[in-house]
Amino acid sequence: MKHIDEYRDAALARSLAQHLAARVSRPWTLMEVCGGQTHAIARFGLDQLLPPGLTLVHGPGCPVCVTPLALIDAAIAIARREDVTLCAYGDMLRVPGTASDLLRERAAGRDVRIVYSPMDALALAEAQPDRRVVHFAVGFETTAPAHAMAAWQARRRGVDNFSLLVAQVLVPPAMAAILDAPDNRVDGFLAAGHVCAITGWGGYRELAARYRVPIVVTGFEPVDILRGIVSCVEQLESGQAQVENAYRRAVREDGQPTARALIETVFEVVPRRWRGMGTLPASGLALREAYAAHDAAKIFGPPAEPPAAAEGDCIAGEVLRGVRTPRDCPAFGRGCTPAHPLGAPMVSGEGACAAYYRYRRTPTTAVTP
Repeated sequence: MKHIDEYRDAALARSLAQHLAARVSRPWTLMEVCGGQTHAIARFGLDQLLPPGLTLVHGPGCPVCVTPLALIDAAIAIARREDVTLCAYGDMLRVPGTASDLLRERAAGRDVRIVYSPMDALALAEAQPDRRVVHFAVGFETTAPAHAMAAWQARRRGVDNFSLLVAQVLVPPAMAAILDAPDNRVDGFLAAGHVCAITGWGGYRELAARYRVPIVVTGFEPVDILRGIVSCVEQLESGQAQVENAYRRAVREDGQPTARALIETVFEVVPRRWRGMGTLPASGLALREAYAAHDAAKIFGPPAEPPAAAEGDCIAGEVLRGVRTPRDCPAFGRGCTPAHPLGAPMVSGEGACAAYYRYRRTPTTAVTP
């Protein structure tokens, strides 16, 4: 298929791998910060092509996975209200809360609906003005424009029964938190191409300069990812630490100015709690005061923090920080499976545990893209 086949070219992939083998002179650890990249790496066995000493670790690249228990529990509590229709993306329904999940709530008769866009939830609110419709607004910068548009349209059209339970997070502060951690072992990053398609890549310059790490904006196909790795290694081997765009067909330096302007109109930057990482300053988005009438946290009350023990034995937090891999978890593939997940990374289509369960339950070798 045109525009796909050329980025899954096996000969080109092998050539890039050979270049890496010749170039790497010491151990390096790179982190991808995108669940789509994680799944491509596992599916195509790209890490199996890398020379010894060059290690890929998986970062907090799954917005469903980093949504904290408090917000999952808040969504469940809202869904239990008789006058509420709760809308969410499909992945969110099976993410475990403290004692339940949205799928079980729907099975118990709650009005929980899967939507593909917040505009679907807004249309539902307009169609049933006698019910309060709440959309669970989860995502990185990629989904922020759509959520902002839904809130903006709801205010403009006077749809007072529509609100957002906002769980929007921002990627750069999480990258900074990883680099600040005492157990950090990341030498360079593959930045998420879809995030940078919205935000641009200029904002990563300060991060690269402050921590002296290369950051390479990378796509999602095998050749994209290998080219991103090559670019990152070239910088590391030559002592550079710059932001480089290896996904030029989709990403501009300034991103999408119209989308960014809409986000800034509707949202403000706030501290946000991340699963496994705690509360990170300036790492999330919340609705501005002008949109308070559409803020579910203000309508129904802020989420309450669950007991510390509620996380149980799940090591999702360590997986999300790249400190451990899914295979390090004693429950992986046994007590924790996609059918019976203990943590969000086993549920989401972008989760590292789900990727390993699908592609890495047994030892693998690289496959032809």
